Parts: sequence; structure tokens; C-alpha cells
Amino acid sequence: MNPMHGSDEVLLVVDPQNDFCAGGALAVPHGDEIVPLVNRLAADFAHVVVTQDWHPPGHASFASTYPARRPYDTIGLAYGAQILWPDHCVQGTAGAEFHPRLDLRRAELVIRKGFHPGIDSYSAFRENDRETPTGLAGYLRERGLGRITIAGLATDFCVLYSALDARGAGFETAIALDACRGIDIDGSVEKALGEMKNAGVVTV
Repeated sequence: MNPMHGSDEVLLVVDPQNDFCAGGALAVPHGDEIVPLVNRLAADFAHVVVTQDWHPPGHASFASTYPARRPYDTIGLAYGAQILWPDHCVQGTAGAEFHPRLDLRRAELVIRKGFHPGIDSYSAFRENDRETPTGLAGYLRERGLGRITIAGLATDFCVLYSALDARGAGFETAIALDACRGIDIDGSVEKALGEMKNAGVVTV
């Protein structure tokens, strides 16, 4: 292996899971298209980290938890506004598994998020209460990995939050835009790209 990127660089692949791909419970349009691109990217990095959405049944972010609510409604939880989603990435289900064509041989760490029953999690770094850490920042610092390139799903949610939190934690951060796909609700991808640019995230 002769990676193109330096020993302090890491590829962070966000939620490349079945439920976010075609036929999944919360499919991102064209989500499957990132898989071969991520596989090629991973070959160029000395370090690869992957996140996995990992919800218990009856999670607070599931519309099915509230009889009077429907998917994509917004409710108030203890930590603020929360979009309600279809049940997805439930622990131990096929939907929570990684896409079958994803090459995970290079992954040094799989970090699970969203497993706290009462808190949703978009970011690879912090749960949606914006206080509970996943431990990723400490892991990267301890290993001397200061530069992050992000790929994955979805551009306007988990990629966005991960990129903003990476910058907030002091990491040099880029997104591999070709290897991301978004949900794009009312221009949310364009808005997300603007937010990331304003935070100092580089697009590659």
C-alpha cells in the first residue's frame, strides 16, 4: 500500500449503511453511488474511520414512538427540536448493516452513534444534545490524526454536522463532495455547503 495522503490524515466515512441506500428505510437519493467512490478513496488513505448509525428499538427520533406523529414531523425534546424519522438503522437489523459492496478492510475504527435511547445523533463527534461526545475527537488526537476528509451520507445532515464539529474541535477538515449524497429538502444541500464553507471546511 502506498497511500497518497499523509500519516496524519484520515478518511471519515459517514453512515454507509443499507437503510440509507436504495430500498432502505431512510434512503438517500443515489446513496449507493458513493460506495465505489469511497472504496477508491480509502485506498489512498493510510487511516480510515467509519461511523454506523445504531439505534435501539423505540428510539426518541422515531416517529413510530409517538402515536400521533408522522415521519418528518418536528417535536421538542429535552435538547431542542428533533425531526422524527422512519425507523432506521435499528441495532441488529439488516438495515443497520454496512452496504454489502463497501470494502471495510482498511477501516481501523467503526464508531457507533445514536445508541442513547433519548438522544439522536447526526455528528460523528457529538450527539444531538451537543454535549455527549462519541469519543472520536480523543481517538484522533491520541493517534496524531489532525486532518480529516469526510465522505458519506447524507451531505445535509450527518456529513454536515460531522464536518462542523470536526472544525469546532480544531481539525483541518475537507469533504469529498463527489463521494457524498444528500437528502436535499428545500435546498438543504446548498445551505449545508454554505455552512461548511463558512466554518472553514474545504471541498475536494
